[in-house]
Amino acid sequence: MQKLIALSDIKIGEGAVVKKLDTHGAMRRRLQDMGLVIGTKTECLGRSPGGDPAAYLIRGAVIAIRREDSKNIFVSLRDE
Repeated sequence: MQKLIALSDIKIGEGAVVKKLDTHGAMRRRLQDMGLVIGTKTECLGRSPGGDPAAYLIRGAVIAIRREDSKNIFVSLRDE
């Protein structure tokens, strides 16, 4: 079984697969509308100079997600 970590904890250049969304309401819907659903592959492309938000490649689009929100998205690292 793979260890789950928060999306906010992956390093720049690391790829991951979404395993669990621990969000509710409007934020959960927003993430799902952007394509961030269970099984989605994502990669951390970078962080702003202050470290928040971070940019993630999700289904071909670059999406900035705040740490407050990305800490509730659980992923497993990809073996690529």
